[in-house]
Amino acid sequence: MLRNVLKLVSASLILVVAASASAQDKTYYAAYHNYRIATVADGLVHPWSMAWLPNGDMLVTEKPGRLRMIRDGRLLPEAIPGVPPVFYQGQGGLFEILPHPNFEENQWVYLSFAKPVGDNSTTAIVRARLVNDRLTDVTEIFAAQAEGRSHYGGKLAFDNDGYLYLSLGDRQAPPSGDLEAHPAQDLSNHHGVIVRLHDDGRVPTDNPFVGQAGVLPEIWSYGHRSPQGLAVHPMTGDLWMTEHGPQGGDELNLITPTANYGWPVVGYGVNYGSSAPIHERQTLTGMELPTRFWVPSIATSGLMIYNGDKFPMWRGSIFVGALAGERISRLEMDETYRAVIREEELAYDIGRVRDVREGPDGFIYIAIEDRAGAPTAIVRMEPIQ
Repeated sequence: MLRNVLKLVSASLILVVAASASAQDKTYYAAYHNYRIATVADGLVHPWSMAWLPNGDMLVTEKPGRLRMIRDGRLLPEAIPGVPPVFYQGQGGLFEILPHPNFEENQWVYLSFAKPVGDNSTTAIVRARLVNDRLTDVTEIFAAQAEGRSHYGGKLAFDNDGYLYLSLGDRQAPPSGDLEAHPAQDLSNHHGVIVRLHDDGRVPTDNPFVGQAGVLPEIWSYGHRSPQGLAVHPMTGDLWMTEHGPQGGDELNLITPTANYGWPVVGYGVNYGSSAPIHERQTLTGMELPTRFWVPSIATSGLMIYNGDKFPMWRGSIFVGALAGERISRLEMDETYRAVIREEELAYDIGRVRDVREGPDGFIYIAIEDRAGAPTAIVRMEPIQ
């Protein structure tokens, strides 16, 4: 009798342990690599961007205007002091954190944010030294000549030559009347452009529009709507960007200097609340076609090109976060790394993906944010053999 009771208790314990393990270690099945999703840190509010320091510390921006640090797997309770005041309304807030490529020598980090301008705001960059867990020597190095309360852009990236790129949205200027007169088609302002700068904010003399009358010399490309991801390909050095369309027409674009990406003259979306077309057409000579577009919209977010060793068969793939889609799209590229040959959905049930990054350990990290601003999390994808 006792032996039977012990067998019953033992069997019950095995079932409980198995159920717990199953809940914590769900296996996601994917092409080439199966994986699990593990929580790195929770208790964050609107995590927006992630970056790592050479010592392994992880920096996370929170949209309300806080810079947080995860050290040895633990979110430090206090925010890093020294962040400038941000315009935290609507789509405004603190955006990207990006260490300088030579951080070990100079301790510089860069923050993009919505800068208050009277009752309005613009997108700006500050450079600061991160020393002893605080920001010092905080200096504004760029402020966009474009104001509003939405479509800020704010994505940052360094290329292999040390130039700094910043994406800027069209500030939701309405597309009406003469579409080619829209601010995103006007090179005398920073609506809907990508700019290229030296690491101290100076304009490189070899920028493509330097010296042209009526054109802002920082501009690298234009005709963008609402940039959401920006990344340099580790294998080719190409600059890639994702952006939101309106209803439909989210885009993945390969960015080249002087190129016009069409907004709002060409595109694949329609006016909000209707099926009425915005664009004059979907193609037009002199305007770039996207490498990939999504109809309906997935609300693209962070962008990353994988180059790690934990998922070797995914090297060279472009990873695109999705807010409305609540997933990551892995775009497998051809041998030139410039054309998409297939798309795969990953991490498809974890919530609104705000950012996706490759960590220095080769794992794939994801920032999950909630529209209502509830505390959310940083998680990571880990391979399962």
